[in-house]
Amino acid sequence: MLATSDAVHRLRAAGCVFAEEEAAVLAEAAADTAGLAAMVDRRAAGEPLEQIVGYADFAGVRVRLRQGVFVPRVRSELLVRLAATEAAEGSVVVDLCCGSGALGLAVRTAVPGITLHAADLDPVAVACARDNLGGGVHQGDLYAALPGHLRGGVDVLIANVPYVATRHIPFLPAEARDHEPRTALDGGDDGLAVFRAVAAQARDWLSPTGLLLSEITEAQAATACAIADGNGLTAAVTSDDDLDAYAIIVRPAPAR
Repeated sequence: MLATSDAVHRLRAAGCVFAEEEAAVLAEAAADTAGLAAMVDRRAAGEPLEQIVGYADFAGVRVRLRQGVFVPRVRSELLVRLAATEAAEGSVVVDLCCGSGALGLAVRTAVPGITLHAADLDPVAVACARDNLGGGVHQGDLYAALPGHLRGGVDVLIANVPYVATRHIPFLPAEARDHEPRTALDGGDDGLAVFRAVAAQARDWLSPTGLLLSEITEAQAATACAIADGNGLTAAVTSDDDLDAYAIIVRPAPAR
């Protein structure tokens, strides 16, 4: 049997920086001390805390998680804030590369009355997003997953695409590298391969006043803006120092 104090000791020994906080979360989720011991074993082996307890608290909402699904990052709250500022009741919002559906759920909570669609290539992520969102979740490769009637009518397109350069994947924390799908992390040679694919068709799917929001790194900003410009779009980059987050805001360029 395992007491909470023992859990803290074991987690600290495994290198968990926030051992006390994590032990408290595990203890709350565990059915009994044997269950707590099993959860601590999993966490000490490197499994993400959120996948073990089955949820993540993100942007003011509790998001259900399944094993092997990308864990929403605090920095992505910048995308939620930007989307909620732009959306209004009746807006069509799409959460592309949705993973658990966390971003779409947070925006829908902040702006009731939107029409929300979400899509992901990973069937496990799609099932998880349906746990959180109910209907309107589609499986497929980027825009191919979306219903055709959305074409030209999306007001806010959130595309939290993978943006880690392939060569940097081995340097990610083990809990991401070993327990989250590679497709949710790997953005190709420069980290912008999936963003390029999203930007290439964005004008076809956005409404005339719609916008695309995507997370990037500071080092990717200039290239990402050039990609947008090359696809008939205008782009601006914003950041949040507290979240250590950068986002690109993309809109259809005005006709010349």
